[in-house]
Amino acid sequence: MSQAAPVPPGRTPLARRTKIILAIVAVLVAIAAIALAILLTYDWNKARPWLNAKASEALERPVVIAGDLHLSWEKPAAAMAERDRTWRDLVPWPHLVANDVHVGQPQGMDAPGVGVPGAEAGDMATVKQFSFSLNPFALLHKTISIPVLRFDAPAVDLRRDKDGKNNWTFHQDDQPARWKLDLERVIFTKGVVKLNDAMEQLELTADVDTVNADSTYGISWKLHGTYHGGPVTGGGKAGAVLSLKQQTTPYPVQADLRVGKTHIEVDGTVTKPTRLAALDLRLKLSGASMARLYTLTGLLLPETPAFRTEGRLTGELGDTGSRWVYDKFTGKVGSSDIAGRLEYQTGKPRGKLSGTVSSKLLQFADLGPLVGADSNASKQARGVDTVQPAGKVLPVESFRTERWTAIDADVRYAAERIVREKQLPISKLDTHLILKDGVLNLAPMNFQMAGGSMSSTIKLDGSANGSGKQAIKATAKVSARHIRIKELFPSIQEMKATVGQINGDAQLSSTGDSVASLLGAANGEIKALIDEGTVSKMLLEQMGLNIGNIVLTKLFGDKQVKLNCMATDFQVTKGLMQTRTFVVDTEEAAITADGTINLANEQMDLTLDPKTKGLRIFSLRSPLHVRGSFSKPDVSVDKGMLALKAGGAVALGLAAPAAALLPLVNTGPGKDSGCARLLAEARAKPVAPPPGQTGRR
Repeated sequence: MSQAAPVPPGRTPLARRTKIILAIVAVLVAIAAIALAILLTYDWNKARPWLNAKASEALERPVVIAGDLHLSWEKPAAAMAERDRTWRDLVPWPHLVANDVHVGQPQGMDAPGVGVPGAEAGDMATVKQFSFSLNPFALLHKTISIPVLRFDAPAVDLRRDKDGKNNWTFHQDDQPARWKLDLERVIFTKGVVKLNDAMEQLELTADVDTVNADSTYGISWKLHGTYHGGPVTGGGKAGAVLSLKQQTTPYPVQADLRVGKTHIEVDGTVTKPTRLAALDLRLKLSGASMARLYTLTGLLLPETPAFRTEGRLTGELGDTGSRWVYDKFTGKVGSSDIAGRLEYQTGKPRGKLSGTVSSKLLQFADLGPLVGADSNASKQARGVDTVQPAGKVLPVESFRTERWTAIDADVRYAAERIVREKQLPISKLDTHLILKDGVLNLAPMNFQMAGGSMSSTIKLDGSANGSGKQAIKATAKVSARHIRIKELFPSIQEMKATVGQINGDAQLSSTGDSVASLLGAANGEIKALIDEGTVSKMLLEQMGLNIGNIVLTKLFGDKQVKLNCMATDFQVTKGLMQTRTFVVDTEEAAITADGTINLANEQMDLTLDPKTKGLRIFSLRSPLHVRGSFSKPDVSVDKGMLALKAGGAVALGLAAPAAALLPLVNTGPGKDSGCARLLAEARAKPVAPPPGQTGRR
């Protein structure tokens, strides 16, 4: 009987090896089947305490899943063509559904509930149901990959106290995270979001709902609440799906808001909303004053009448700062048109606003709010508490200098034509506004008017120096050149034959917080020459000079008076204007004046002394006293003193300070003008003062 061939050492028969492999595979399949059976049949509600504890630990605030917790397995959505799929696309992903989820407030911040059914006191957020699918293969790379996270009926209560502590900031230590969250899209359904910000005095509630049969928008929202005590209302629409990864996918937004008296409308798109990688909106703004936009935008804008603008707003946020551009905007400020481009760039120590703005037609009255020179009704309309006291002419409204260090600015403004109620030929205003470190410079600010020009440089230092936080250290230099009198008031027939000019200079410095306080503490000088003009009551009415109107009527009656020269030179000390020279030379008389104008209390004390020329007889030969307030001047006749005869009186009034006025002659009318002759005569023929007098009165 033959024996079987022995098996070589170290080798296993084929059948035995096959059995072993099959056994191992069977065990693995059994384990997988048992695991799958457990996963499919396990009551995941039993895992809620463990999940609650882990979620609470991760978020550092209590998390409770109060409703059912369900896990199912679903194939991932087809994201590529059939031929590009791999075996991984056939593996189902776990899909988790959690019902009635509550997230509490962080420690130390107790707040009322969100005010929706099911919310409890202290809840920061509640969700009726949230669900997501999880990519199991990403877990191998320590990444939690969630393609879509869906929230049904969310309710969120966001809060910040006066100290700046909020409930939406989660703790982040310096250690790198061991796991990475990869969230692509978020879908919202009907819900509510509340924001209570004590620092910004903001309380808002937004009710969110779904929009059906709309190819652009998927959700709508309505907003109500308060901001700095004023009402906030509005609404809008947005896309149903919020993409958190794709930078090229625009997220549509539309909004219509009213914050107090400010109306805001936007319509456009936001790319990657979590970072505002790009923003492109059609923006409409209107309100009582541009200055009211400060609390909304942080931009320092001037006080204006009611305004409205419309333009394109684009914005970008980067790691080094943000950049916002309001381009090709047009609109109205009061009755004036406005257009241009503005850009705001964030930076350290503050952001910067730059751009160009222009107007084809600027109503002069629309400049009033810039310095508080508008009416009390206008102040009330633009939301300013300060009212102009009765009988006070100079504006008392304070400048808000505490905001001047919040922003730097470099803006150019130009206006082609300027009109006022009583028309003046003023045109082509242009100015360059520079604000840096709280110091505002208008260098230059130029007007073209009546064939001549008025140029000025103004510096306002509001960097919290001087006598207080609101105080401004101001300097101003103003010059008027070659302003033609006949073009100044072209509507007056009698002025057409006039050939004279107006030339003047002013230099002032002061410290104060309003136009009234600045002028009331001013130091410097004011000089002017008016050469070969015509003066009439009608002219002074056009200029709004009520004092001159009264004086002219008493001196000459209501008629045209030919003016050879008017020379004025005031020294200004602490708001007190003292005459150094004040001479009016007409074809019928020469008038000298002496006295003071007090800009601090708006009181005048001037004496005008008329000197008759030739054989003409005046109905009035006595000095005039101009006294009283700017708003109610009083002109009286000194009946106890007869007027002196003409002769050397004009030369006496001009002899000492004539040299100070010569630059105005040299840059103005020229050596053959009436004023030049008058000054030359004064310097050539000085007359000593009468006995007992050592100087001017």
